[in-house]
Amino acid sequence: MSARTALAVGISLILFLAGCGERTPGPSPQAAPSPTASTSPKQKPTPKPKPSASTKPTQAVPPQLRPQPTTLPPGLRRTTGGRAVALTFDDGPDPVWTPKILDQLRRAGAKATFCMIGTRARAYPELVVRIVREGHQLCNHSWRHDLNLGRRPVAEIRADLVRTNRAIQAAVPGAKVPFYRQPGGKWTPEVVATGRQLGMRPLHWSVDPQDWAKPSAPTITRRVAGAVRPGAIVLMHDGGGNRAATVSACTHLISDLKRRYGLVRLG
Repeated sequence: MSARTALAVGISLILFLAGCGERTPGPSPQAAPSPTASTSPKQKPTPKPKPSASTKPTQAVPPQLRPQPTTLPPGLRRTTGGRAVALTFDDGPDPVWTPKILDQLRRAGAKATFCMIGTRARAYPELVVRIVREGHQLCNHSWRHDLNLGRRPVAEIRADLVRTNRAIQAAVPGAKVPFYRQPGGKWTPEVVATGRQLGMRPLHWSVDPQDWAKPSAPTITRRVAGAVRPGAIVLMHDGGGNRAATVSACTHLISDLKRRYGLVRLG
């Protein structure tokens, strides 16, 4: 082989090897994509817990809406102290019903206790006079029948009770008012103490026929007769609405209670 030929072969071999080295590699295999939030299964959002009653913000409860004590304060007058029974009449005096009750008591020769509202005593002083003249007992029953009086400031309680006593004593100067009865029986230690400071004992009851709800006369009679015991104090009403059923029931009750137990004027 000549030198020219050998040179040509060598050049060809060099070009062949250079072409093989410049070949572009193919795409390398890619790693499998890792699961992302968009490719993973969707999860249901966790529901937010509803606020319970205990987590709700508490609001101040007005005094007149606060729960009443479950027990009555000590020292309330609930019996007569003897065998005789006492009749008490609340929410008067009333120009229609009080005279009818007084007429029945007079015919039976019996005495009772009248728990008067101050505005009514001021409006009907002649009935206050008759009640005292015929020998019945007086009781303060607040100025306007304020069910929530016992939970008011002591100064307001005192002013209310004093105002009511003055209305009663304006009709009968010098009359003593030895008892106080809280409307609705919603007693508190404050109203009991204030009444005592004014010389009045707290007067409750032991028999309540709920005549204020205006049941029939036979129902009132049955309730009293079934609950009365020696020494009972019976709660009824001569004011605060139509008391025809109470008046009708008293035509039997006054004479029956006097015969069975005796009727006493509280003192």
